[in-house]
Amino acid sequence: MMSPALETTLIVSIIVAAAAVVVYVGMRVFHAQRDLGTDADRATFQTLHTVSLAAPHLANGLEEEGASRASRHLRELLGCRGLAVTNTTAVLAADGALPDVDVLALASQTITAGRTQVVHGRDWDAVCSPVVVQERTMGTVIAFAAKADSGLVRAGSEVAAWVAAHVGLAELDESRARLAEAEVKALRAQISPHFIYNSLGAIASFINTDPERARELVVEFADFTRYTFRRHGEFTTLAEELQAIDRYLLLEKARFGDRIRVSLEIAPEVLGTVIPFLSLQPLVENAVRHGLEGRPHGGLITITAADDGQHAVITIEDDGVGMDPEHLRDLLGVRPDGEHVGLRNVDVRLRQLYGPEHGLVVDTAPGAGTLITVRLPKFRTPRLEP
Repeated sequence: MMSPALETTLIVSIIVAAAAVVVYVGMRVFHAQRDLGTDADRATFQTLHTVSLAAPHLANGLEEEGASRASRHLRELLGCRGLAVTNTTAVLAADGALPDVDVLALASQTITAGRTQVVHGRDWDAVCSPVVVQERTMGTVIAFAAKADSGLVRAGSEVAAWVAAHVGLAELDESRARLAEAEVKALRAQISPHFIYNSLGAIASFINTDPERARELVVEFADFTRYTFRRHGEFTTLAEELQAIDRYLLLEKARFGDRIRVSLEIAPEVLGTVIPFLSLQPLVENAVRHGLEGRPHGGLITITAADDGQHAVITIEDDGVGMDPEHLRDLLGVRPDGEHVGLRNVDVRLRQLYGPEHGLVVDTAPGAGTLITVRLPKFRTPRLEP
C-alpha cells in the first residue's frame, strides 16, 4: 500500500513531467511555425508541396491514369470545388463535385478558342484553360466553382501552363526514345543488305566442299542475326556485344579467309559493363568494310577493353587504308555519307546517352589505319534519358 506522502509526490512528479512535455511540444510547434516565416511563406511552401505531389503523375504525359492521380492535387492547388482534365477527345479525370454538364463540350469550346474562357452555368462557373504544347492544344484543365473570380481565372491558366510543361517534357522523352530506336533500326538496316547477302554467299560456297563448316556457319549466322534483331532492351553487356562481334568476324573470315586477322585483349573485370546495344559491332564492321576489304592482303583488327577505374576503355583498331581527317569530320558532323552512317549513329547515340565527352575518338590518316576509342562509364546509368 503506497503512503499518502509518496502518492502525492508521485502525482506532482507526473504533473511536472506532463507540463514539460507540453512545453517541449509547444516550443517545437512555435519554432516550426517561426521557421516557415510569414503567412505568405507558408502559403508558398504549401503550393510547392502540392505541385511536387502532382508532378510525378504527369511524367508519362496526358494519359488517363496519371491525370486521375494528379487531378486531386491540382484541385487542391486551385481551391475549387471540382476539376476535370481532358485531352482532345475524352475526359481523362474528374475530382470533386462537378455540375451536371457536358465537360467534353466545354473542352471542345476551349480548344477551338485557344485561350482560357469562363463559362457561366445556373449555379456554377467553369474556368476552362487549354493545355498547349508547342502551339498544339493537347487538352484542357477545367475548374468548377460557385463563382469564378479573377484569381481563379489566372490560377487556372497558370496550372494549365504547368501541366503543358510536363506534357512537353514527357513528349521530349518519348521523342528521344523514338530517335534512339530509329538509330538502332538504321544500324540494323546497314547490317542487313550488305552483310546478310555476303554471309549467305559464303555459307553457300561451303555446302558442297565442307558441309560441316557450312552447318557451323549457319548456326553462327542465326545467332548473330538473332542478337542484332532482338526486340527487348536498348542496352546489353560488353560480354554479349563481344560475343556478337566474334560471330560477325567468324562469318566475315569465312568470306575473306586469312586476309582478316583478329587480336583480342579483354580485361575480365569490364565484361559486365552495360553498354548501348549495337554500339561496338558497327565499328568493327566499319574496320572490315572500309579499312581492310579493299586491301588485297587484308590486315589486322585489334580489339581491346581495359579497366580504367570508373570507366571501361574500348579500342577498335585496323591497319587498313585509313581516311582523310577532314572527311572524318564530315562523317561525324552534319554531312555523313551513306556508307559511314553507322559510325555517326554510334557517335550520336553515345553523346546523347552519356554526354558530349563520351563520343567516339577517332585517330586516322590515309594509309595509316584507323583507331577508334570508346570510353564508357562502368557504373553510371545511361540517360535516356537521355
